[in-house]
Amino acid sequence: MLTPAASEAVGAALLAAFRQSFLAYKALADRALNQISDAEWLYQPAPGSNSAAVIVQHMVGNLRSRFTDFLTSDGEKPSHRRDAEFEEPQSAAAVPALRADWEAAWAILFTLLDSLQPNDLLRPVTIRGEAHTVLAAVQRQVAHYASHAGQLVQLAKIIRGEAFQSLSIPRGQSEQFNQQMHLRANPELSSPV
Repeated sequence: MLTPAASEAVGAALLAAFRQSFLAYKALADRALNQISDAEWLYQPAPGSNSAAVIVQHMVGNLRSRFTDFLTSDGEKPSHRRDAEFEEPQSAAAVPALRADWEAAWAILFTLLDSLQPNDLLRPVTIRGEAHTVLAAVQRQVAHYASHAGQLVQLAKIIRGEAFQSLSIPRGQSEQFNQQMHLRANPELSSPV
């Protein structure tokens, strides 16, 4: 059994890890979205597939619904109109407002994460009336947003083709990257004796 101090440390580490994961997935999505034009936000690679604009609309609605009054109200707010999130914007003129909504919705999450304490992790919350711990509800959203960040990256890759700027280790450069990481972690290996 964990001591209270150890339990507090584990909770703090989990909250920090969640924050880092959300920041990483948002940054990944942002870097992909920044490679496409406002008009390209509306591109659908196949009939019935989602454009970047639709994915962003959905994530905005989900972030607002799940994390507004997170500890005190159901994560599926009566005002949440999920089906409307999947309606394609009429034109690229909607994209600047959608970008602003995106930033504001993520701010709701990060403000909440800043306010959560380790002892909140086992508190009960509901989503669509189903009980979860804060820990489970937040982890659920990490996985949800990771999948959508991946979709946004894939869309940007499809749209940009060969001009897509890699968001991780470029093809054919894994060995070089690993060597650089090893030298960063062990700087004494790069210094002449």
